[in-house]
Amino acid sequence: MAKSKSTTFFCQECGYESAKWMGQCPACHTWNSFVEEPMAPKRSGSGANGGANGGRMSARAAKPVTLSNVEMSGQERFSTGIGELDRVLGGGIVPGSLVLVGGDPGIGKSTLLLQVCRNLAADARKVLYVSGEESLQQIRIRAERIGSFTDSLKLLCETDLETVAEVLKREKPEVAIIDSVQTMYSEEVSSAPGSVSQIRQATGLFLQLAKSCGITIFLVGHVTKEGVVAGPRVLEHMVDCVLYFEGDRHAAYRVLRGVKNRFGSTNEIGVFEMRREGLAEVPNPSEYMLNGKPEGASGSVVACSIEGTRPILVEIQALICKTSFGLPRRTAAGADLNRVNLLMAVLEKRAGLGLSSCDAYINIAGGVRMNEPAIDLGIILAIVSSRKEIPISDKTICFGEVGLSGEVRAVSMALQRVQEARRLGFERCIMPRVCVTESMKHEGIEIIGVSNVREAMERI
Repeated sequence: MAKSKSTTFFCQECGYESAKWMGQCPACHTWNSFVEEPMAPKRSGSGANGGANGGRMSARAAKPVTLSNVEMSGQERFSTGIGELDRVLGGGIVPGSLVLVGGDPGIGKSTLLLQVCRNLAADARKVLYVSGEESLQQIRIRAERIGSFTDSLKLLCETDLETVAEVLKREKPEVAIIDSVQTMYSEEVSSAPGSVSQIRQATGLFLQLAKSCGITIFLVGHVTKEGVVAGPRVLEHMVDCVLYFEGDRHAAYRVLRGVKNRFGSTNEIGVFEMRREGLAEVPNPSEYMLNGKPEGASGSVVACSIEGTRPILVEIQALICKTSFGLPRRTAAGADLNRVNLLMAVLEKRAGLGLSSCDAYINIAGGVRMNEPAIDLGIILAIVSSRKEIPISDKTICFGEVGLSGEVRAVSMALQRVQEARRLGFERCIMPRVCVTESMKHEGIEIIGVSNVREAMERI
């Protein structure tokens, strides 16, 4: 007799299931993403007739409703006690939501969530911290460094998924922390912890608990070497909110960025500083990013970027020098290297600046990464300043998108950028001419509108 098939193949990116291995996933078109895992046991029904009758009964019971008849929940958001985290979440915690927090090892995920537990417990909210990686003694050592806790916080060290689910149903906390989802293990699935099947099983169960019991659940997720959450991509599709911790774990700052948020904007970021007692909020990131800026140095300029609704001032540095080899080297830290190469080509073609025989090193100080096109003009001026050895005034700020024809294009929220620059003491602003309005001229800062790259070069 033929041997029964007890394993199946899953795509690690989208969760597509196949009876055989395939080189490319037909659903998400990812190469070499299939892994073989044991099949989940099928649940026995009450017989063919019973299953058919049950299906017909459930089909009759399900009734569609109109949008106007949907009842709105009276529950409102509540604060985590950390303003930067509330900003990224869209204004606070939504009851019954499922939030995934990812980041590199040692970046501060567990520390931040333990601080959230402390703040919520201080407000007399029931909180349950489930750890599958640390012992109770390890959690207490970290908690003593953070501060004092009340008895509203309860700890549980467990990796069995069914046991954790029973505790959640019995305790019914308002907020639960699962650290981490990759360590949860279900006896119904015969694969190893952290596998595609185990993560899907755990996430599906926590999603059901969050929606049925009204428990807000934070899932801590491991990341791969590419910087994405380990496990199938369906994990990010199932949760309500995905937050990523960014930054070098050896540096003092941390950036919390929302990648997905069903209850708010995904453009907001939160900035934290790692200290001995935990993560401290940075309410004014612009001052923090500009701290230590050199005075009178060429190749350095301050640009303004918008993250969500918050203007952030960053220092863009450029180092242009003659190459020692036939092929010049181009390096970018904090900016898109392809975008830097494009802007250097615009300078050569439209401004006649010889860069083909020069090495170029572009850096956004502070280690933060910016992808907004509004920093194009800052990269351009930093390259020109370094190439011509012309220092740019420390009181000058710039922003604007640069096109392939050398034109400086309009950007959004120009007035907010100008107001942030004036508040931090800048005296001159180089910006797209089409964005200049009469109201900006009364902000107490000199406004210089430029329409192309040549005009911007003349202004410095």
